[in-house]
Amino acid sequence: MKIERPTAADHPEILGLNESGLPHVNRISADDLADFAAQSHYFKIAREGGRLAAFLLAFSERAVYDSPNFLWFRDRYPRFVYIDRIVVAPPQRRSGIGRLLYADLERVASAHAPDLTCEVNLDPPNPGSLAFHERSGFCEVGRQHTDGGEKLVCLMSKDLSPQEAINR
Repeated sequence: MKIERPTAADHPEILGLNESGLPHVNRISADDLADFAAQSHYFKIAREGGRLAAFLLAFSERAVYDSPNFLWFRDRYPRFVYIDRIVVAPPQRRSGIGRLLYADLERVASAHAPDLTCEVNLDPPNPGSLAFHERSGFCEVGRQHTDGGEKLVCLMSKDLSPQEAINR
């Protein structure tokens, strides 16, 4: 497994993988992906055998992004890293790739912010993602309807503060 930063040449493959994640992630255009890549705090892909197996895209609170879920966190958290999307190719799901990407993200994010945030769909339901995030130490901090009420999301946060600082 190789985790690396994507290049613009990887974008068509990333867009195709993103489509495989619908409706649990939103569709994005090539222009949106280029913009997201430019302002991301973290954007990496995982390759297995030379093939794209997964990608993870996250923003800091400084991003210019109008996602209602991102804005929910920006209204409540002074410093955070927001996981906008992670998509794992169907044949690689449950292989540990998500855990590897999250571990790499946590290492990078903890140098910037005390909180790692995300949302998981409750409607349409995404029980696998909810279980993954709960096992990974994320806790529910809110809920909201999005997409004109078509989706209900669970807003989640994980404390990245070093344990020593918490125990002081």
